[in-house]
Amino acid sequence: MSQRVLVAMSGGVDSSVAAARLQREGYDVVGVTLHLWDYPDDGSVKSRCCAPEDIHDARRVCDSLRIPHFAFDRRELFQQEVVRPFVDDYLGGVTPSPCVRCNRGVKTKELFAIAERLGAAKIATGHYARIVDGASGPQLLRACDRNKDQSYFLHMLTREQLSRLVFPLGDLTKEQVRAEAVALALPGANKGESQELCFVPTGRYDAFVDEHARQRVRPGPIVDSQGAVVGEHDGIHRFTVGQRRNLGIAMGYKAYVLRIESETNKVVLGRREELRTVGARLVEFTLSDDLRLPLRCDVAVRYRGQTRRAGVSEGPAGVQVQFEQEVGAVVPGQYAVLYDGERVLGGGLIAEVLLPQSSASGEACGEDHAPAR
Repeated sequence: MSQRVLVAMSGGVDSSVAAARLQREGYDVVGVTLHLWDYPDDGSVKSRCCAPEDIHDARRVCDSLRIPHFAFDRRELFQQEVVRPFVDDYLGGVTPSPCVRCNRGVKTKELFAIAERLGAAKIATGHYARIVDGASGPQLLRACDRNKDQSYFLHMLTREQLSRLVFPLGDLTKEQVRAEAVALALPGANKGESQELCFVPTGRYDAFVDEHARQRVRPGPIVDSQGAVVGEHDGIHRFTVGQRRNLGIAMGYKAYVLRIESETNKVVLGRREELRTVGARLVEFTLSDDLRLPLRCDVAVRYRGQTRRAGVSEGPAGVQVQFEQEVGAVVPGQYAVLYDGERVLGGGLIAEVLLPQSSASGEACGEDHAPAR
């Protein structure tokens, strides 16, 4: 009897090709779609988020492959784990990374539970990432296609989870995946690809927060780095650290958002060089269990961001990252993800940035341990 694998089906090209590849390899494939979000029936732009339309598309693909398909309603969980924290974060002056929260608190958790119910030994998704066997067990690697690499969003996966996960697209480019879907005549082979958050397809995060928490939005002052008031804003959720465009303020120089102070409801502007940071304090930290701190590695502080060499150590209030060279626009609410070449070592939520003038009080990393390969 062939091994059963549960494939997370979004109705898009990636998960469809993942299912087709695994079926061709001889697996007993079962398609599963999580119903996470409902779009308003107002003719607005739609995006893939496992809504009813996507469930229909996923079922069409499964029918064409002659494999079973199941849909599970997880809308309340998605609201609790992703949407509400997203709104709260923006109102709290930080810029969230909801895809990490979704993968950790919704998709991985629920797919593993459903796999147990359906008797599936493996769980597969259309993520662009790779899993290889290392000396101490399975390791998460970047995808071969760096333009599509999604390992950043999967940094929290445990060794046990990696042992049961399959990423069939990790060695492919997006162009190869699309061509394979067309060659197989899969339904939706030419379906467009969303570039925005699945539950905010317009990309207007400010409007989304307005809609979901209008009574909590407060106007406040915009100040320069010396504290002088230079304008007013309609809500701190309209800004993010490092932002330069659409500030609505003429400063006489190129101004950037330096800080967002939720306690005082202030947005602080300044020059680009004032964005430089020497490190960050991380919470919700995870690390591959064959490693230990302190260590030196490459760190990415945003999705698709350039990695920077840094020391990572235990600090008094969480894990601390100290960059070898100053880094610009490290944004609270994003994740710092640790890499050793192609391998993902772990990561954590950026709770606080360390400014150059405060670096003297930061803890030294002490003796460094090279990551195991």
